[in-house]
Amino acid sequence: RIVTVDALAPFRQSGPARLEGDPAVLEYLLPVADDVFDINCCVSISSEKMRNEHVSSLQLSKSSLTNLTWSFAQMLAHHTSTGCPMKSGDLIGSGTISGETKDSRGCLLELTWRGTEPFDLPDGTQRRFLQDGDELTIKAWCESEGATRIGFGACSGIILPAN
Repeated sequence: RIVTVDALAPFRQSGPARLEGDPAVLEYLLPVADDVFDINCCVSISSEKMRNEHVSSLQLSKSSLTNLTWSFAQMLAHHTSTGCPMKSGDLIGSGTISGETKDSRGCLLELTWRGTEPFDLPDGTQRRFLQDGDELTIKAWCESEGATRIGFGACSGIILPAN
């Protein structure tokens, strides 16, 4: 799906304040008011056994782009400041989108605290890391009172065994 910047306008807001003790931001990276989009993201997992038994997936994490340290505008400014020729259609990734609570940790390594804190799946198994047959689904959407909900769809992938 393609979601235009104009469609995201109702979901603009200011990003998080910089933490005390963080280094000063270079002038060209100073945040602009309302330069972050409040895009919700959630990640769920289902094991092969869960899918075979028609058990619903388990939500692992829910966070928002408002938790990012840098806005996409700042990321693009920094990326291109060294002469990188970004063009229409180029992709850029934000990296991990983690919140302050355990249920908003942005990656499995954080969620399981480097594998030391496994989580239970509804099929009775545990996970510290992904296993063959696991399916991850990422969904993203924007919603706020008075605005039309905008969905980005779902992106799913199954971990296949190594050849």
